[in-house]
Amino acid sequence: MVGIVNYGMGNVFSVSKAVEHVGSKVKICNNPKDLDSVEKIILPGVGAFKDCIKTLQHLGFTDALNERVLIKGLPIYGICLGMQVMAKKSYEFGEHDGLGWFDGSIVPIKPKDKRLKIPHVGWNEVSFKKQSPLFDCFESNPKMYFVHSYQVKLDDDKNLDAYCCYESRITAAIRKGNIFGTQFHPEKSQDMGLRVLENFIKWNP
Repeated sequence: MVGIVNYGMGNVFSVSKAVEHVGSKVKICNNPKDLDSVEKIILPGVGAFKDCIKTLQHLGFTDALNERVLIKGLPIYGICLGMQVMAKKSYEFGEHDGLGWFDGSIVPIKPKDKRLKIPHVGWNEVSFKKQSPLFDCFESNPKMYFVHSYQVKLDDDKNLDAYCCYESRITAAIRKGNIFGTQFHPEKSQDMGLRVLENFIKWNP
């Protein structure tokens, strides 16, 4: 059973349908107690970092996620903003603390080439930094779908699984123990995105 955290800032319906499509049962988790009966967690997210972390705290999800992920070791997959909120800090519209699961911060994408628009929207090739069970049996440089104006800037590359290029390198996937995240949207990335979700369902870190 995969629990999808519903805190009002994620594309829960699309993610749910994609997870069901690859063969898993889904539970929409509207409150922290709903996480008690799931084996894996997906944290989606669309919007601003500040609103995301404040809403998670207000609804009681922050403590619940820390307990289940850091103490009980449940695998979790953060999508887009859901990945960004796992970092220590964000500089989106001020300075805000995140969950602190990764050593890194959220910073704006600032290409010098004015032809490169912000937000970074659309298909982009993903390159793999190292072998990862979440990208098992992938072709080289698959294209994934991105929608974001801010990026994860890791302190070092030890937790970097994949990246894309938008003038400079942008973090596309991070992994640390039982914690996984992608900047791209698997539910919007067609067959390749579905394969990531399928690998997450099979993943036993």
